Amino acid sequence: MKLIIAVVQDRDSNRLSQALVWEHIPVTKLASTGGFLRAGNTTFLIGVDDDRVEKVLEIIRKNSQVRKGWMTPHMGGGNEGDGSYPVEVQVGGATVFVLSVERFEHF
Repeated sequence: MKLIIAVVQDRDSNRLSQALVWEHIPVTKLASTGGFLRAGNTTFLIGVDDDRVEKVLEIIRKNSQVRKGWMTPHMGGGNEGDGSYPVEVQVGGATVFVLSVERFEHF
């Protein structure tokens, strides 16, 4: 058995959740916040048998879009008027971890 942890941008959360439910894949959603952009994310916890891992990864890949966004780096002491200009960054997509599960209990 595997535990898949997928962190996706909030904009993709509902679409991904619906796709997983459609394929009868149980999922737990947690609200989370990214440290770099301080933007809202959703962390999905998905427990599946080994033979379903690739199917889940395919669903995540299809439902997590990479986009361009903007952020303003703070060059000084964190003051808003420090002369920093917005820079384009890549946002969205998914960060996925696949972990082996030694034991699983459901009560």
